[in-house]
Amino acid sequence: MYSQIESINILTSLLLAHGIRDAVVCPGSHNAPIVHNLNECGMQCVAVTDERSAGFCAMGMALQTERAVVVCVTSGSALLGLLPAVAEAHYQHIPMVVVSADRPQAWIGQLDGQTMPQPGALAPFSRCNVSLPEVNDDRSRWHCNRLVNEALLEVCHHGKGPVHINVPLSEPLHVFNVLQLTSERVIRRMEAMEACGCPNTILPLMETLASSQKPMLVVGQCGPSDLRLSPELVQAWKRHCVVLKECLGPDVLGRTVFEPILADTDSAMMPDMVVYVGGTVVSKQLKRMLRQLPETPTWVVNSNGCVTDVTMHTTAVVEADAEKVLQWAVSYLPDADSDYLSYWHHRLHTAALMTDSMPLPWSQATVVRALEQAIGHKDAHIAYANSSAVRLGNLFANGHRRCNRGLNGIEGSLSTTVGMALADSSKPTYCVIGDLSFFYDQNALWIQGLPRSLRILLLNNSGGGIFERFDGLRQSTSRERLVMACHHTSAYGICQSYGICYRSATDSSTLAADIQWLTSEEDNGPRLLEMVTSSAMDQQAIILIENFIKNQINN
Repeated sequence: MYSQIESINILTSLLLAHGIRDAVVCPGSHNAPIVHNLNECGMQCVAVTDERSAGFCAMGMALQTERAVVVCVTSGSALLGLLPAVAEAHYQHIPMVVVSADRPQAWIGQLDGQTMPQPGALAPFSRCNVSLPEVNDDRSRWHCNRLVNEALLEVCHHGKGPVHINVPLSEPLHVFNVLQLTSERVIRRMEAMEACGCPNTILPLMETLASSQKPMLVVGQCGPSDLRLSPELVQAWKRHCVVLKECLGPDVLGRTVFEPILADTDSAMMPDMVVYVGGTVVSKQLKRMLRQLPETPTWVVNSNGCVTDVTMHTTAVVEADAEKVLQWAVSYLPDADSDYLSYWHHRLHTAALMTDSMPLPWSQATVVRALEQAIGHKDAHIAYANSSAVRLGNLFANGHRRCNRGLNGIEGSLSTTVGMALADSSKPTYCVIGDLSFFYDQNALWIQGLPRSLRILLLNNSGGGIFERFDGLRQSTSRERLVMACHHTSAYGICQSYGICYRSATDSSTLAADIQWLTSEEDNGPRLLEMVTSSAMDQQAIILIENFIKNQINN
């Protein structure tokens, strides 16, 4: 019988799945349920009372067996007794998994027994430090599983060394009523750095791809030269696989407008395998769809081997250049289900066609569409600010676009675009930016030697318009003043101060002329076009796009 505490059972199951069979355990009441599980699962356990000796004993076992060994201690100062051994293991590159029981976070620093801040206590000598959540729902279960996998993958990643898994536990501790361990999702890391030919290390993944009926390739944010794929390779993937890519992805993969079609996707047309390359994706709807897939195998491909479990279903991390993996995999692409491919291709084609041609009311969507159509495929640098701006870019952009999506903050978008223009003033540099982002970062226009090629499209709806999307916020009396930060500020005075050519509009009557002015090649210095809309109408336009596309697809 195993512990009733689910985080302990997840940890035990994954220790076994990652091939760990030996443990040194120290006596204590708080780590007793962990020790019980380690013994119950058949692991070879050695009891050592002194934590200092226990750490070195585990290190000696690992030296002799050349396998990772667990050393398990109770909460409090017991963990600190391991520090000399962990430091030695770090410099000798010896694989060791430190498992420490901990008290609930609420009791740290509250004069409770054997409590201290334990996460990170062994840094900088542990290669990975995780503190597990106490599992009480599906999200915390996924989080716990992912953290244990991350830590165990680091034990032998690019060399070997110690890792630290901290396990906060609430009472009751000593109840053992679980008949068997659950089968846990195991994330494997596969290195594939060979210069030519598909490495044997990833052949099992290729075989999984070959047997797939409904494969999907999701491409996150990339630099313009991060994925150098030939047009022939791209077409091969598109013939056999659904490819979803936002405007932050590479040009060569083409344009896909998918946000408006995801909410009502037929459950029978969901992918049965996902390959994820690149960085972040903007679409919350896409992340929600992928996370709701039932146990769908997912590969994450990146060059550093990091576990980034966007879909919550990652089963393998392929440590390799994404472009190499896509080249190797092309010969394994299956003859996918024709209904699946037709379903997605039709919906994606219709979504792009409708967003480009459907009538729209005066709104930010109307303005951004007009700008993107005017720019077309001209040689220019184009950056979007975060929040509503980049989401509009995903609907209308015709090529690769820049955006600060590392942390997704509103700060620095204008300064980043100015930096782009300073680095290359031979072509126009556009910044599409909302009002809060612009006024927050207006000092960017104070940068000396502001490039004459800078073009700013300011979308001013007098506040954080994206908060119109959240129906629950309408119940809050602080919504407009404190959350949306509503204001009546114009960029006119700012432009006068910095010598920037300025123009504004409040309706569509002059839209064509305004966009022509902003995109003109005439060299009269940096320009700013301020388009004043209302947040309510901006949100209505998005709803109109989504409903119109759904009706067109379903009719």
